[in-house]
Amino acid sequence: MNYKDTLLMPKTDFEMRGNLPKKEPGYVQRWQENKMYEKVIKQNEGHDDFVFHDGPPYANGNMHTGHMLNKIIKDVICRYKNMLGLYTPYIPGWDTHGLPIENAIQKLGVNRKELSTAEFRKKCYEYALKQVDIQKEQCIRVGTFADYDHPYLTLLPEFEANQIDVFAKMAMDGLIYKGLKPVYWSPSSESALAEAEVEYHDVKSPTIFVKFQVKDGKGILDTDTSFVIWTTTPWTIPANLAICLNADYTYALVQSEKGKLIVLEELVDSLWEKFELKEKQILKTFKGQELEMITCQHPLYDRESLVILGDHVTAEAGTGCVHTAPGFGMDDFIVGQKYGLDIYCNVDEHGCMMEDCGEWLAGQYVDDANKTVTLKLDELGVLLKLEFITHSYPHDWRTKKPIIFRATDQWFCSIDKIREKLLDEIDHVEWLNEWGHIRIYNMIKDRGDWCISRQRSWGVPIPIIYCEDGTPIMEEEVFKHISDLFRQYGSNIWFEKDEKFLLPEGYTNEHSPNGIFKKEKDIMDVWFDSGSSHTGCMKERGYRYPVDLYFEGSDQYRGWFNSSLIIGTAVYGQAPYKTVLSHGFVLDGKGNKMSKSLGNTVDPIKLVNQYGADILRLWATSVAYQSDVRISDEIMKQIAENYRKIRNTMRFVLGNLADFKAKDLVEVSKLEGVDQYMLVELNDLMRAYTDAMDRYDFSEANQLILNCFTNTLSAFYMDFTKDILYIEKADSLRRRQVQTVLYHYAKTMMKLLSPILVFTCEELHDHFHCDDDKAESIFLEAKPELLTIDHEAEIKDFYQHFLLLRKDVLKSLEELRNAKVIKSNMEAKVTLCLKDAYQNMSTLKDVLKQLFIVAKVELVDDSTNLEEYETAYIHSEKFNGVQCPRCWNYYDESEMEGELCHRCHDVIND
Repeated sequence: MNYKDTLLMPKTDFEMRGNLPKKEPGYVQRWQENKMYEKVIKQNEGHDDFVFHDGPPYANGNMHTGHMLNKIIKDVICRYKNMLGLYTPYIPGWDTHGLPIENAIQKLGVNRKELSTAEFRKKCYEYALKQVDIQKEQCIRVGTFADYDHPYLTLLPEFEANQIDVFAKMAMDGLIYKGLKPVYWSPSSESALAEAEVEYHDVKSPTIFVKFQVKDGKGILDTDTSFVIWTTTPWTIPANLAICLNADYTYALVQSEKGKLIVLEELVDSLWEKFELKEKQILKTFKGQELEMITCQHPLYDRESLVILGDHVTAEAGTGCVHTAPGFGMDDFIVGQKYGLDIYCNVDEHGCMMEDCGEWLAGQYVDDANKTVTLKLDELGVLLKLEFITHSYPHDWRTKKPIIFRATDQWFCSIDKIREKLLDEIDHVEWLNEWGHIRIYNMIKDRGDWCISRQRSWGVPIPIIYCEDGTPIMEEEVFKHISDLFRQYGSNIWFEKDEKFLLPEGYTNEHSPNGIFKKEKDIMDVWFDSGSSHTGCMKERGYRYPVDLYFEGSDQYRGWFNSSLIIGTAVYGQAPYKTVLSHGFVLDGKGNKMSKSLGNTVDPIKLVNQYGADILRLWATSVAYQSDVRISDEIMKQIAENYRKIRNTMRFVLGNLADFKAKDLVEVSKLEGVDQYMLVELNDLMRAYTDAMDRYDFSEANQLILNCFTNTLSAFYMDFTKDILYIEKADSLRRRQVQTVLYHYAKTMMKLLSPILVFTCEELHDHFHCDDDKAESIFLEAKPELLTIDHEAEIKDFYQHFLLLRKDVLKSLEELRNAKVIKSNMEAKVTLCLKDAYQNMSTLKDVLKQLFIVAKVELVDDSTNLEEYETAYIHSEKFNGVQCPRCWNYYDESEMEGELCHRCHDVIND
């Protein structure tokens, strides 16, 4: 007889190899055809809800690895909340306005100068929708569930109408105003920028020290005296209107071979060394306040420079005499307002010097002007020192080119009026990244008013119409009319129709006696678009405010978290989110930032095609995503190895349930102790998993499951139960007891893993045949509940002690194998003398042989000739017995029935 044919070997069509890249698209198609997302959401309708709001990625180009990390984790969060039975819809969004799309259109060969603004915007609209479709398909391919048939897009008419309503509410509350002040200006984008659109990079800049000669010393200083200023932007010297001192600092009048110079007293020695001046005689000292209102001669032009006072002047760098150009710096602007100085700007939108700078300078770009101005100052004999420093300088985060501070007429959102409320709201939000609270709090505490206007075409127009005398119309009736038009036609109506159409029928205004009106040409900052998405998407679709969670990258503390907070608080008096969580950036395997120039970018779609989306999802949920994370081929190979452990373990479990149905389940109370222990461990796993997932610690949840598969199931339970599953009679109680444990593990693990390994768990569910009434999909199965087990704590304590004993026995056996006395533990006999704390292990004496997977276990009371271990005195030796050809276990001759052991003989002959 071929005894192998009598064994009950595992049987399953669930393949060992995942072949994920080939299988996954089929599941994507199935879910779409069967509207699985809708069914999952429908199942929880009427339950408690969890409202998550998706931050919109920008619709331009393929999704990169950072996007996929973001989208996968969002999907895991929503799937988990749905698994808990919470009503958790996921409305995906896209940010569809802005400069990158304008640039992309022009790169495609569209000449915007040949088109009207409305026609150009239509091109942008069509392009944005195509980009959304591309990114949507990529998100779907990685297994995300969302309402992709009804996403929110910032270009949708209803979204734009809501945005106008938000703007109107803020305007009517006095939070929106137009003003001339310095703003971040990007010459490369030809537009104002918000703080959120600025990033800092080190640059090498010229720094100059210049003499401004006293013109009217007010009886305190002679006209042969000069104030020494310092600047890192020589191009702003032509716009100088003042020199600012600190009222409380002490300034010294110092005689030198370059004349009498005024600098901060404490800096005299270091400055004289820098200027390489030999003569140094302090003639007199003054408090800054004594020198206020003295005038100096501008070194380049026939105009005066006024000496003023300001608290922003420090002794940390320069000379203590601060060059002040109110048109090019916020501190300069603020102090200039105090003294009634003009907001003088002599640089155009391209970053070029204007005509009133003089023929010698006009038309030069600011970087070129640096050199020209410095040479001119040197030529005039007022340059004391030129040196170069490397310092952090603001750049346009899209074009990566330097920006300037430049005074222009812009629309602003007042932060000052609501700052305290914003700070209070920040304190009431739960910031799951602890440093996130500090970061956004300091940003709001220190930020100036938000410049919300942009000099571009593709965006939501600022809904302002001006009267003949330039007065902006800010009336509820007008805003409402514009909002209604946008909801009906979309915002392009602003550029297609004239002012009469855009105003309510029959509208008149005393500031326009001739009925002449002019509409604003600027559009809103795209951060105003996405920052109003709590209204344009969530409130528009009937979801509550505030939502439960915002989750985005760590750069969004200055971006979406920030703008959403400002607009939400301004409009509703409350932050739009209860909880905020963020993730870091994705770096290469060496920890370097990814860039095309370095050639170290990782295409997530290539990874999906190579490994499968489930491997990418396992990576995203295995890394410490709240900080920067790494990805590389080596890392993905390790993740793939972890996946194989999970897959192969589940394959074993399914294979051994081939002949098992739910009706065969054995009651927990009638299971063997070790089986009950395995279910106690399963309960503990569910508790720990839930705790980790509730804290959004997905890597811990993954590790818990992986450890359970590797240590509890594979290395322990499945190892010794093969002897039961393969050898015993199919419907024997002992085999059914083990299968009962495997059934609970299969059901539970499939469900716990389903938010992460979405494709694999659906495949597992397809091959799970124990339940005749199983749901259509794993995602429609109920959340696994804790099993009722009497005396859980006692069972756990007992078997944890047993596992310590087992560990010592395995050490003893390893020594025997290393000495080549035995080839396998099945050939060994173990003699045990239990220590006092482990005496209760003797209750397992009838099953210790099976639990240790050895030929024989003998319990003795005498430890003589036994080796001491932590739990017992142990001696392992080769067992000289007979091997059963069916079960491969070793027995005494007296335990055999012919060539088979008693057990195998009974199974075959029953």
